[in-house]
Amino acid sequence: MNSCAVILGEKPVLFNEQKKEAVARILAVKRITLAVAESCTGGLIAVLLTDVAGSSQYFLGGIVAYANLVKEKVLGVSAEILQTYGAVSEQTAMAMAYGVKNLLEANVGLSVTGIAGPEGGSLLKPVGLVYIALVAPKGNCCQEFRFNGTRLDIRQNAAEAGLTMLHTYLSEHN
Repeated sequence: MNSCAVILGEKPVLFNEQKKEAVARILAVKRITLAVAESCTGGLIAVLLTDVAGSSQYFLGGIVAYANLVKEKVLGVSAEILQTYGAVSEQTAMAMAYGVKNLLEANVGLSVTGIAGPEGGSLLKPVGLVYIALVAPKGNCCQEFRFNGTRLDIRQNAAEAGLTMLHTYLSEHN
């Protein structure tokens, strides 16, 4: 697995409207297909991707895998991973990305799992902890994020970070 620092750098810049268009353009021109698996963002990444006209050229679809049952039965995340590391972990995020990529036969799989709050956090896994994974032909990565704010803030920041990861990967590897 490649380091996310290679893909994202030390401090990734925030996602914006121009990047959304840039992601769409790169995916369409390079004929790269994308599938997403989302937990704490509940489909926000899919919404951002499909905001751009013509997204059906590259966006195959997404799975909102909020429950562990969906992570297991649909995405193929093993019960062992979920029991050992938990739903919010690097291992689960990577398995989700691989799972959605394989399930939808996409070139790139992107996943996000985390704790949006306001409840559900712990000392080891506080509210705002998010893992975002990308599985692609020229490198895979997973990065941990710690977001602050309301539930909505955390979900929006996670979705934007996922698209920033995708944009950076596409810009540097295609």
